[in-house]
Amino acid sequence: MPDQEQDIESPGAQPPLEVSAPELTPISKSAGGIPAALTAVKYAFGEMGVIRGARTLLQLNQKDGIDCPGCAWPEPDGERSHFEFCEEGAKHVADEATTKRITPQFFQQWGVTELAQQSDLWLNQQGRLTQPMVRREGSDHYETITWPEAFALIAAELNSLSSPDEAVFYTSGRTSNEAAFLYQLFVRQFGTNNLPDCSNMCHESSGTGMKEALGFGKGTVTLEDFNLADAIFVIGQNPGTNHPRMLTSLMLAKRRGCKIVHINPLPETGLTRFKHPQEFLKLLGEGTKLADLFVQVRVNGDVALLKGIMKEVFDQEEHRPGQVLDQDFIDRYTTGFAEFKSALSKVHLGDILDQAGVTKAQLEDAARIFVESERVIFCWAMGLTQHKNAVGNVQEVINLMLLRGQMGKPGAGLCPVRGHSNVQGDRTMGIWEQPGEDFLDKLGAEFGFDPPRHHGLDTVLAIQAMHGGKAKVFFALGGNFLSATPDTEYTAAALQRCRLTAHVSTKLNRAHLITGKQALILPCLGRTEVDQQAGGTQFVTTENSMAVVEGWQGRLAPASEHLLSEPAIVAGLAKAVLANRSTVKWDDLIANYDRVRDHIEHVVPGFENYNQRAKHPGGFYLPNPIRNREFKTKDGLAHFTIHPLPSIELKPGQFLMMTMRSHDQFNTTIYGLDDRYRGIHNGRRVVLLNRADISVAKLKEGQLVDLISHFEGEERVARQFTVVPYDIPRRSAATYFPEANVLVPVRHFADKSRTPASKSVVISIRPAEKV
Repeated sequence: MPDQEQDIESPGAQPPLEVSAPELTPISKSAGGIPAALTAVKYAFGEMGVIRGARTLLQLNQKDGIDCPGCAWPEPDGERSHFEFCEEGAKHVADEATTKRITPQFFQQWGVTELAQQSDLWLNQQGRLTQPMVRREGSDHYETITWPEAFALIAAELNSLSSPDEAVFYTSGRTSNEAAFLYQLFVRQFGTNNLPDCSNMCHESSGTGMKEALGFGKGTVTLEDFNLADAIFVIGQNPGTNHPRMLTSLMLAKRRGCKIVHINPLPETGLTRFKHPQEFLKLLGEGTKLADLFVQVRVNGDVALLKGIMKEVFDQEEHRPGQVLDQDFIDRYTTGFAEFKSALSKVHLGDILDQAGVTKAQLEDAARIFVESERVIFCWAMGLTQHKNAVGNVQEVINLMLLRGQMGKPGAGLCPVRGHSNVQGDRTMGIWEQPGEDFLDKLGAEFGFDPPRHHGLDTVLAIQAMHGGKAKVFFALGGNFLSATPDTEYTAAALQRCRLTAHVSTKLNRAHLITGKQALILPCLGRTEVDQQAGGTQFVTTENSMAVVEGWQGRLAPASEHLLSEPAIVAGLAKAVLANRSTVKWDDLIANYDRVRDHIEHVVPGFENYNQRAKHPGGFYLPNPIRNREFKTKDGLAHFTIHPLPSIELKPGQFLMMTMRSHDQFNTTIYGLDDRYRGIHNGRRVVLLNRADISVAKLKEGQLVDLISHFEGEERVARQFTVVPYDIPRRSAATYFPEANVLVPVRHFADKSRTPASKSVVISIRPAEKV
């Protein structure tokens, strides 16, 4: 049984309380436009300077340019705009390419205790890390350490463990294919599959649900399919903030007559109207209307909603036999249809309407668009994947699409939109705690060793293992583990119980401040920077949401002469830890990354002629069997699946809370305090509530409250949040992460995928206690 004791709050583990209340303005009527362009330019020029900023932005996402370190939305296959970036991408690349620097003198001036009291925004604003730093046991300050000394320190700790499984090796989605492949090779030669990654916390539910039902865990569409679709459903996703370049695809689809359905607890500006910043003559107009239908579902009402739409589809089939369902597709390519249909018929419409919080007319409208569209794409993100029933959410989408054969044909398919630039590629490269036997066989044959076969720890299990003393060393290749994970105080205690925590990073973040007995900060090159190795200037590759692998090369001078590339850090670590236990020629691989890609070609399917294709402008597509209606399940068929309506029990005065991003952040990186599209400014500690719920709870707009989560008899508290009235369903609540992560229990996760259920947290609200 996992350790369930309640942890004393760790000073500095949570973002500090805010001094002033947020300012509220009307919700924006359209996304993009002049405000987006001005914000992008202001941020980029402010961080990089005018000339450096303009040059960098013009290289962003170009075929011979720099990869945006932000989201994983794909670039066009053909001709690309000179401005192939969005507001969020401009912020992200400027944040990495900033001219501000953190030197050793900074850490002499600032102790860890003092730094932990600063906001996440302030920490990020200090600039790029420039030298390896160590926090020795008992010290409150980081001090400089050489790279060989840092590698030797890690090696001493790892090699003194009683088992390789006492170490945890985390990976962020910013890691390139080349670095990820070398990293998993090192970790498995060390002897463990403890390779949790950020996918465990986001789209693990998508991959699990799709692989179980379809035999393949990636999206099935290309960008060209958006040019052919008759209807696009966007459910549980806010592209205007999280994937802004997607709005261009939606805008072009809408202009040629495609129907767009927006399903979400909050109406999002990015799916209402969009003004393309490059259409100068239209910037003063209203913009292009996107959503034809907005269905405001309750938090975690998606299973009910999708069942309701499917019941309407079956009703239409009864009225027009043979004209609605694709019976030929169902008969040839699927299994379990009869059982699925029978189970669905037993679900009461009243229960569906109550749980989804919608009307029958809305179900009919959504079903009508679905049925009348020959080609349909379904897009989703964290709004579906971070619930206890998240795999069921994804599989109900699959069920709906199977009814009309909306897979394996142009303009139709599934589109889970990834939130980080190479989170999908890292998994392809073998960053997974549950590797397949075929992958391990090929890896072992390629490098002459026997990889460990037992499954390792995912993110939730890794936190619990550290907390329980079963894992003693934590190494992170990128990311801000503390702020990205659930149950902040529990996770902080887990990290503090480690003998050593080490983070490969570009910027300062809270994970550097809540550490093990010893801690290392290992600064690396950014995507924007020149990677010069013994064999010349190197490039790396990434894989986007639509399985396009493309090569990228940094152009800017490194922020410091002391930085190493991620592949070089992994190689240095491997040499120090493994020594003569490994026959891999690590130095040769780092001298020329082509050699790394040669090995990848031999191990990972779909990477034939990797080097040649990676150097082709625009890259190449990996194989996708679903596009050919090939289902890699055991019986070769797509599976209809059966799921009950989720059990959602709210006592009087309780709400179901979801966490989300603001418009001024990327994952855990905070760029500012404004959520412009939602009309919230100068503050992040807010809770969005329905006005009627505010009245019933005898609260007031602007009031400071404490949020209390309830799980299996336990309570967790997040203090000093401001009440904001918002257009959100009754008894639903919305907050920003990482501020509200403290409320998410580490043991509250999705069935099968173990993704933290950050969008299904039961809370109550009380007037704030004085602190």
